[in-house]
Amino acid sequence: MRVFVTGGTGLLGNTVIRQLIEAGDEVVALVRSDPDPAVFDALDVELVHSELVSEDLGSAQSLSDPGQCDPVQSGPDLIDDSIANCDAVIHAAAMIHLGWTQLDQSIHVNEGGTRRIVDACLRHGKKLIWVGSVNTIAVGSPQTLADETTPLEHAGGQVECSYVQSKRKSVAVVRQAVQDGLDAVIVHPGFMLGPWDWKPSSGRMMLEVGKSWKPISPSGGCSLCDSRDVATGTIAALKKSTASGREYILAGHNWTYQRLWTEMATRMGTRPPLRPAGPGLEYLAGLAGDVWTRLSGKEPDVNSAGVTMSGQYHWYTSKRAQQELGYQTRAAEQTLDAAADWIRNRFILPADAAAG
Repeated sequence: MRVFVTGGTGLLGNTVIRQLIEAGDEVVALVRSDPDPAVFDALDVELVHSELVSEDLGSAQSLSDPGQCDPVQSGPDLIDDSIANCDAVIHAAAMIHLGWTQLDQSIHVNEGGTRRIVDACLRHGKKLIWVGSVNTIAVGSPQTLADETTPLEHAGGQVECSYVQSKRKSVAVVRQAVQDGLDAVIVHPGFMLGPWDWKPSSGRMMLEVGKSWKPISPSGGCSLCDSRDVATGTIAALKKSTASGREYILAGHNWTYQRLWTEMATRMGTRPPLRPAGPGLEYLAGLAGDVWTRLSGKEPDVNSAGVTMSGQYHWYTSKRAQQELGYQTRAAEQTLDAAADWIRNRFILPADAAAG
């Protein structure tokens, strides 16, 4: 099978590419520019250099209008041509900003990019695996694990930040295209950790925990999963015969952030947190971030949207994926060990060596 993959320099996309190649599939990967050579080192992958969407926000006009989301294109449409010459598409690229700002940019990239991929898949009759997020569906709680059918308003609902809004608009594009005849499956990963986190993305949390002592952890929880297991589940969604429009949660171990940060700190050689944040501290931290945003014009990672999200319990069950895709999750300890080795060797030890 010849597969077109977006987001190939990211944690999940790069892992998907590695597993596809290992299975004997051909891979065509979309990249904006030449990546670090290490990202695709020793991988037999064909690179297509193109922007998923135009960098000019104005060119997209009204992104909520299906007819007004055509990116500026000069010369041949490399993405359309590549999809035409592949058997299927895995769209894993996305802009992630957990805050109140950059909404237009997030919609432009996430909804606009999804619409471009969807239109090409419809035009050429190709199957699409669209990588969503548990942030586009319901949130769980300490008493209830959310699944694909849990009402969106459950446990207070998701925080309507830029990422959540843009990804929900994106999944709506896919769902509508399914009604129009698109063969598509949607997967919703939980909080992924693992090797090949080149930027890093979710590995930033482990990197920050490893840099210095964090005495207070977030008060909520996440569903920790291994990017390698999610990649396997994503490929299973591609290769198994499933109903078009079917959605799957690919999550894992439902842990509090207190437990997760403790395990991270142990592996990174720092002290574990003393306790989770209380509501007063969370409010003040979020307020401080929002004030800084207004004063500086730049939104920090610690803002009221991100803080509120970290106080929720993004706890899920992957029962449907287990039954229909054969999805499995390895021990959390294996995931944390691999992620810690990756972060330490790629982002900490090189800096230490340079300092020495």
